[in-house]
Amino acid sequence: MSGVTTLSPTLSFYIARRFLVSFAIVMLGLCTIIFLIDVIELMRRTSSRPDVSVALLIQMALLKLPYMAQKIVPFATLFGGMHTFSRLTRFQELVVARSAGISAWQFLLPAVGSMMIIGVINVAAFNPIASAMLARYDKLEERLVIGQTNLLAMSRTGLWLRQADDIGQAVIHAASVTQPDLVLRGVVIFMYEGSDKFINRIDAAEARLGDGVWLLKDVLLTAPGQPPQNLPTYEVKTDWTLEKIQDSFAAPETMSFWDLPGFIKLLDNAGFSANRHRLYWHSLLSVPPMLAAMVLIAASFSMRSSRRGGTAALIGGGVLFGFLLFFLSDVVLALGLSASIPAALAAWTPAGFSLALGLAAMLHLEDG
Repeated sequence: MSGVTTLSPTLSFYIARRFLVSFAIVMLGLCTIIFLIDVIELMRRTSSRPDVSVALLIQMALLKLPYMAQKIVPFATLFGGMHTFSRLTRFQELVVARSAGISAWQFLLPAVGSMMIIGVINVAAFNPIASAMLARYDKLEERLVIGQTNLLAMSRTGLWLRQADDIGQAVIHAASVTQPDLVLRGVVIFMYEGSDKFINRIDAAEARLGDGVWLLKDVLLTAPGQPPQNLPTYEVKTDWTLEKIQDSFAAPETMSFWDLPGFIKLLDNAGFSANRHRLYWHSLLSVPPMLAAMVLIAASFSMRSSRRGGTAALIGGGVLFGFLLFFLSDVVLALGLSASIPAALAAWTPAGFSLALGLAAMLHLEDG
């Protein structure tokens, strides 16, 4: 006999099922811990707000949970995989499979394939749901916890801003924006007293962000019951800053994977930096290969432990790798956010590094 024995569909299904059950148990445990921590933290932050009920805080924690679940999928894959392969090896199931001529690469295929499929579903189907729920959470947090009133939105019709103070509010629309000095062109400002009493409308050729004011140029001021006024310059108080405007754009985490490319193009055309959104979009694309890498690394730790002893030490090494990966991801993503390295490189580095390490470890384990 020559060649390698083909992995049967029954054995493939068995390995995939065992892996997915372990993955689901780890995910459930981690999500429960995260949910409880979020509820406690929200209770602490709203301790001075008796009008905020515990039921509302639980609702907020549930809205945030799908987003957090996306972040822990790689770690659940790593820990679930280590549990699965260590059990299969400890009960000699993988030993029997190998004695029948099945290579390590073959019995890893069901687990790798399952997690690649989960990764695609996570990005393509689960992410839009999680982002919508996170957007609702952010609105509740702004209203109930932070008390934020200034809002900003970018659409195909231009830039929209809303600013409010104790006296009233202003809604600002600009047809286009140029940077880096943040000049708004084709500006229309609607001024209100309180929340709904219209005061006047201001049309301006351009508006520049000054120190605590919008500096308007070529202004047409119209108000109910008064003749229009043409003014060369005009000032409107504001508490916006360039940094605040940048930070007030819709967080990439609150946007669907399918909507991000169009919004990135919109930001680029408006002259704003889309680096944060581009980085997040590439990080979503890297999820399936990252999950495949976690399967390989889990197998390299848990399978080797049975052969060479030191089970606790080697599995502990797998847990340590999970934390090191988390640290590496944070460092590289921080470099990407600061534009020190390209966004695509920053987003794909953790997945690429993990995949290369997993392949090298399995090659050493299988052939070395």
